[in-house]
Parts: sequence; C-alpha cells; structure tokens
Amino acid sequence: MGGDFGVSDDMFENVPPEKPAAPKPDPKPDLNPVLPVVFTAPAPPPAAPPPATPAHPEPELRAEPKPAAPPKAPRQQRVPKEREKSSFLPRVFKFSGVAALSLFVFSLIWALAYRFVPIPGTFLMIERAVQGYNVRRSPVALTKISPHLVRAVIAAEDSKFCKHSGFDFDAMNMAFEAAEAGKKLRGASTISQQTSKNVFLWQGRGFIRKGLEAYFTLLIETSWPKHRIMEAYLNSIEFGNGYFGAEAAARGYFGKSASKLSPREAASLAAILPSPNKWRAVNPGRYVAKRIGIVQRRMSIVRRDGLDDCVYDRSAKKK
Repeated sequence: MGGDFGVSDDMFENVPPEKPAAPKPDPKPDLNPVLPVVFTAPAPPPAAPPPATPAHPEPELRAEPKPAAPPKAPRQQRVPKEREKSSFLPRVFKFSGVAALSLFVFSLIWALAYRFVPIPGTFLMIERAVQGYNVRRSPVALTKISPHLVRAVIAAEDSKFCKHSGFDFDAMNMAFEAAEAGKKLRGASTISQQTSKNVFLWQGRGFIRKGLEAYFTLLIETSWPKHRIMEAYLNSIEFGNGYFGAEAAARGYFGKSASKLSPREAASLAAILPSPNKWRAVNPGRYVAKRIGIVQRRMSIVRRDGLDDCVYDRSAKKK
C-alpha cells in the first residue's frame, strides 16, 4: 500500500518515537475570588430632629422691598459744533425779540400811566440832589399856572408847539446849517422833546439817549393831549437853584404862586431855561435882561395869533 501512495516504510525508520504527554496539573483554587458588584441607591441620611418651639415665638421679620430705581435718562447725543453754532443765532434773535417786545410794552404802560397820574420825579432831580442841591418841587394842575407862563415858554422855546407833532424840522435844519457853518450850536428841541427827556430819561447827548428821546416824544404825542404835555413840562422843567416846576420857581423867586405870575415874571422864568443854573431870573445881567424883553414881546404875538390855543381848548378858558 505504501507503494501505492509513494510512501515507503523507510521513511518512518528514523522517526523518534512520540513522547507521552505530561499530565496537566490540577488548577489551584482562587484565593481572591471576584465578587459581582451590585449598584444600589445610597441610603438617605437620618432625619434631623424638629427644632424646639419657643414659648413666645418672635414675629417673622420681612425685608422691606427696595424702591425701584428711577429710569435712566436717555443719553443725549453730542451735537456737532457746526450745529451748535447754527442754533445759537436763532436763540439770540428770539431773546432779543422778547426783550424788545417787553420794553415796548413797559414803555407804553409807563407813558399811559403818566397821562393820568402825577409825575413823582425825574432823573435830573435825583442827579441834582446827589450834587448837593436842595431840590424843591410842588406839582400843580395846569389851571393853577398863569397863562402868561404858558405863552412865555411857547415864545421862548417852541413857537410851533400847537402845530407840530413833536418835532420842528425847520428848526432842526437851521441848527444843522449853523453847525456846518461853524456857528454856535442852537437848540432845536421842542417842548414835547424836552418833556420826554425830563420825564422819562437822563441828561446827555449820546445817540442812544437821543433815539430814546425821539421814541418817547412820538409816544406822548400820540397818547397825550397837548395840554397834558404842557402841564408835565411846566411841572418838571428845571428853573435853577434846585427849583423844579413852575410852582416851586414862582414861590422861590417871587414869593407867590404860579397862578399869580405877571407877564414880566413869566418872561423872566422862561428866559433862563436854556441855562437855569447860570442865569438869574431876579436881578438879571445885561444879556438875560435883553432876552427877557424879547420873550415878553413875543408873548403878545403868541396870544394874538392863538399859538397857545391847543393848550387851553382842553384845560381852561383862554384869558
């Protein structure tokens, strides 16, 4: 059979015999056996005993609720400088307009009040008192002032008082021409202008004061009758030596009331009006005496031509 498969018996002659298999030792017992792990929930801790209840339980304190914080104002955005400059001018114009309107209303109320109530005093009176003069003034109604004095001041200061509306433009032109020619500056203020200056303003020649004088002149010419302008003028004009108004001057210089003045005395008071603290109404010098004569002659023209009619049409009968 060996020959049939190509294997001879010689092939097994040198093959050593198989050793017998060694017996397997008995397994040693496991001294650390692995026990199975069982996962269970931990036992709950023992319950704490209930707190002891005091005999007198204290009231429960509750924290007061904190006041709600005020809402924060929205943060203002910074305005660019160009925008600030552009918004500044409108504010200035608005403020100027409000101020101008307030001054206008105040001046209007002031002027209307002086139409009916006595004028308490003037800035010039305060100035003279500060300078040390003994200021004396006794306001009286126009009916208690001699018509001679009314005619005298019209003759000396404003012959067109009843014809103009506050300004004598012919006199202004003559004053300008005299100033351009280098001649002595002559006054061109009307009685209305002098009244507005004496009653409402201070003394001076500045443009602001002159502008306000023109404004108040228009104001009293449109809101006062002529006899009230004359009355305010004769009660506020300065006659020198601290005398203000016709009554104080008449009593101080001639010892009589203003209603008793003679034509000569009235002319004497009117003649010193341009410079009352330098010229004298009593015992005048040569220049003033000449002026008194001129004024007295013009008084007759005022009466003849009715240049004082506007004063007496609403105050008293013409004498």
